[in-house]
Amino acid sequence: MTKKTGNQVQNPSVLDNFKPLLIDVAVPLGSYYLFKDAFGMSTFAALAWSSVVPAVRTGWSLVRDRRTNGLAGLILVVNVVSLLLSFVSGDPRLMLAKDSGVSSTVAIGILVSVALGKPMMTAGMKPFLVKGDAAKEAAWQRLASGAAAGSADFRRKENAFSVVWGVVLLAECVARFVGAYTLPVDTMVWLGGVFLIVAMVIGFVVSGGLAAGPMERMLADEVAASHAERPAMTVAA
Repeated sequence: MTKKTGNQVQNPSVLDNFKPLLIDVAVPLGSYYLFKDAFGMSTFAALAWSSVVPAVRTGWSLVRDRRTNGLAGLILVVNVVSLLLSFVSGDPRLMLAKDSGVSSTVAIGILVSVALGKPMMTAGMKPFLVKGDAAKEAAWQRLASGAAAGSADFRRKENAFSVVWGVVLLAECVARFVGAYTLPVDTMVWLGGVFLIVAMVIGFVVSGGLAAGPMERMLADEVAASHAERPAMTVAA
């Protein structure tokens, strides 16, 4: 969601984009142990009640923002359908496996956005590279629009950034699903959060090396080239 600070519009950072996922790890994990250990609920009941929190948070975000968010809507549907299936089956492992459905929904949404030519992760990456600098903002626009010499390479890197995150989250989805049906339930409750944290670290490192770092250098080169052109134009005038 875009933020407004005074008269300036601040784009969401990568951390802002993933903050809901982090909340959906910390709150259910803490509430699971609270329900199970403090209130003596069964494993299934503790998982069920702790899983309600992410669904409610996503639904409230949609109502609060008063606008349609396709990805958030998909996540909400996945959560609700998975909860209903889990209640029908009474299987705590299915309750754990539903988290992989959320990860896969986010991952597929990211990869589809790349295929459509609108890489989803750009909104989170751009503020880190532009840093509110007008010259870098202008350089970004030239590179993204095809007006600069390095535009094609810049857009390939932009797509690569989102692809990395999509692939990493799909891998995390597979790991969660396999763990849900092969590891003890109590182990998988906390290990699922570890999977997400590890996935995010890998995503930051790999996407930074393959895309964000090179794009930052391209922006600097484009800004320098623009500054070099101005004196030449002034002399010609």
